[in-house]
Amino acid sequence: MGRRGEDSGDIEFAGSASSPAIVLAILEFPSIIARMIKRRLAPHLDYLLDHSPAVALLGPRQVGKTTLALAIGATRRSLYLDLESNADRAKLSEPELYLSAHAEELVILDEVHRMPDIFQALRGLIDRGRRAGRKTGQFLLLGSASMDLLHQSGESLAGRIAYQELGPIDVLEAGADQADPLWVRGGFPESLLAETEADSLRWRQDFIRTYLERDIPQFGPRIAAETLRRFWTMLAHHQGSVLNAADLARGLGIDGKTVASYLDLLVDLLLVRRLLPWHSNFGKRLVKSPKIYIRDSGLVHALLGLRDREAILGHPIAGASWEGFVIETLIGAAPAGMVPSFYRTSAGAEIDLVLAFPDGSLWAIEVKRSLSPKIEKGFYLACEDLQPARKFVVYPGAESFPTSHGVEVSSLPALAGILAALS
Repeated sequence: MGRRGEDSGDIEFAGSASSPAIVLAILEFPSIIARMIKRRLAPHLDYLLDHSPAVALLGPRQVGKTTLALAIGATRRSLYLDLESNADRAKLSEPELYLSAHAEELVILDEVHRMPDIFQALRGLIDRGRRAGRKTGQFLLLGSASMDLLHQSGESLAGRIAYQELGPIDVLEAGADQADPLWVRGGFPESLLAETEADSLRWRQDFIRTYLERDIPQFGPRIAAETLRRFWTMLAHHQGSVLNAADLARGLGIDGKTVASYLDLLVDLLLVRRLLPWHSNFGKRLVKSPKIYIRDSGLVHALLGLRDREAILGHPIAGASWEGFVIETLIGAAPAGMVPSFYRTSAGAEIDLVLAFPDGSLWAIEVKRSLSPKIEKGFYLACEDLQPARKFVVYPGAESFPTSHGVEVSSLPALAGILAALS
């Protein structure tokens, strides 16, 4: 049986007590363990397991779900099963019989979407455990596609499961001094921790190819890998732009409905964010289409063939890539219940990111790549419309300072820390 460490967010394991399956899985992540990167989500995931019978941890492949789950599993009695393994799937040919023998353990089911029929069995096991007095911490389910897993588990496990998303490593986890490497390489652990820029780029290119050729066909209708690559690359070229499905359809030689289905798939796989526009009824003519961001900046750069920081800074995408990186970081750091959007009117009033908090207050955030950020008139006009409680400009510098009109210029790590402290 594993022992609970002082901080379950550290990537550490009670090796003598781990099962062979857990030990083997741990050894697949030597670079992460070597750097001991602490995931901010770990304490909250522990909390959810202590308050819910089942927890679903969602995130794209290779983002660190398995590593985090094994770290949690090493602090308590646990069983790890990888449902991409034929041997582990065979153990679950009669899931209720097999899992009943592990009723006192946390059962970690990796890539659970590979066995959608198991959710009905889990419901019976959870209810049986509840009647026996074990009301929490029975199952930790890992999945790479949000909507499939939400739909499958929601029907069978309603009221029995909590959901949590794990994104790539962010600046609060890697450290403020790593903001630039994080932007260039992205936050997937193997990309961020690669020894060289070339190794990092090669990992991301392999990641994209594997998703296109092996992973995506598991989740949706058969799509030609080259067509989807072209679509994904077009999104990279249009990073942070308002969605124009007609232009994308013309570029690919397909219809608008097909574009929508491709976009839905990448959003579902947690690779693309659809940032919705702010909606209100105060009479302004607002943009109604969403803005589209590839969620990991390293994948943006890999799709465009940008090798390193110098190549990125010399490319027109640099500003939009930085904007997407900042927005993704801040959304990830913000407390639960916060709703992100952007604000744009036909008259030119615009805010890159609006954060709406559960108490009704708004924060307006503008993103600038310059070390001497200049705030445009459109931001002030938009703030007059929305009357946000706080106004920020995020830039790549290290200092934070106030300016006129109540606008606070902030480094990314500083503002992310402010948001995280609200959780």
